[in-house]
Amino acid sequence: MRYTLLSTLMILMAVTACQPSNKVTRIDPGTTTDLSGKWNDTDARLVAEELISDALTKPWLNQFSRDTQKPPVLILGRVRNESMEHIDTEVFTKEMERAFVNSGSVSVVANSEERQQIREERADQQDFASFETTKRMAEELGADFMMIGNINSIVDEAVDNSTLAVFYTVNLELVNVETNQKVWIGNKKIKKLIERRNYRG
Repeated sequence: MRYTLLSTLMILMAVTACQPSNKVTRIDPGTTTDLSGKWNDTDARLVAEELISDALTKPWLNQFSRDTQKPPVLILGRVRNESMEHIDTEVFTKEMERAFVNSGSVSVVANSEERQQIREERADQQDFASFETTKRMAEELGADFMMIGNINSIVDEAVDNSTLAVFYTVNLELVNVETNQKVWIGNKKIKKLIERRNYRG
């Protein structure tokens, strides 16, 4: 009996010792992290900031403001993921939206999904909110320009799979909603070299 109990305890100790332990460290969200080499939040933030900064320095902005005497109104359209990996493009578009809003040079309106929620709320107010606080219908701010684009990637892999090069290209276009004129085109390229240490294919 004692031998059986001792054996059981030793097995439990051995199993516990073999279990991996995780260490979690909180870091600044702005810290650059590249664990897998895949597209990540750092790429989304840096690309958005660089491209939006470029867009806001091009002639279309001053020309529109001069002609209309008001800042342009923008809406973030669809950025298609045409790469070979899963990329949450909403993270990227939200980074662009943040960069535009924080610039103070343009106004940004809600996208189609967000507008649906807001319109439902406004419709409810017509029946249930007080007269003084009810928001009027058909008073939305129409967008002057829409930002659209895509993310592509090319993967080049060594024969022995020990080294991987991933090339990302982000293409953005700012289009006049009324005339379909493209007033700005931006492109950003990222290339990552991934070396698989101790890789055995």
